Amino acid sequence: MKRTLVIGDIHGGYRALVQVLKRAQVTAEDMLIFLGDYVDGWSETAQTIQLLIELEQKQPCIFIKGNHDVWCEDWLRTGKAEPSVWLVNGGKETIDSYSAFSDEDKLEHLHFFERMPIYYKDKKNRLFVHAGFTSMHGAEHETFKPNLYFDRTLWEVATILEEVKTHTDYEDTRLGLYREIYIGHTPTIHFDSDIPINAINLWNVDTDAAFTGKLTILDVATKQFWQSDPLPELYPGEKGRN
Repeated sequence: MKRTLVIGDIHGGYRALVQVLKRAQVTAEDMLIFLGDYVDGWSETAQTIQLLIELEQKQPCIFIKGNHDVWCEDWLRTGKAEPSVWLVNGGKETIDSYSAFSDEDKLEHLHFFERMPIYYKDKKNRLFVHAGFTSMHGAEHETFKPNLYFDRTLWEVATILEEVKTHTDYEDTRLGLYREIYIGHTPTIHFDSDIPINAINLWNVDTDAAFTGKLTILDVATKQFWQSDPLPELYPGEKGRN
């Protein structure tokens, strides 16, 4: 049976991606929706991107662009590591991971980043976006496009409404524009959880693979999820983005 599976931030954790795809028993019939931030952190960013390109050739995939992906894309295009904040947030590890990759490989990866959408809405009015949006008319009408991969206010609204149990009022907020919303960007570990968090109709699937947590795949229909081992265990001796 075909499933729609959503995958949280990977941050160069190739080994975690391979492991969790196996644990979820992903087949070519499954639709995979990745929420962005494929790069920066662990030592196998280039290998991760290569695997994603190969997956795209085997089955339906959507690759949402995250803020770290924007930085990596710019580097692949220009050869310049800007902004400087990128280097101290995993960019150096990403650059190092490309040392064995040819110019032709890098160009293929650049094209992969260039064709990534910054959000995806399916036929059931479910929104998939890296971070969030600020427009009261939805992601489709966001004036400042970087909000889609930087915004955290949508997550803040959802968690506040969840805390005060005002589910009946959420339709009057940005959340009410969609049946469900799936995001990454804000690690759940900051909220004392190493599993996906549901607040109102929003699901946060960034389970901290960049730091001390795990990589997660979640079935959007059943909400069953699968996780890798903690990334520091898969990359002993490395720091990730810690």
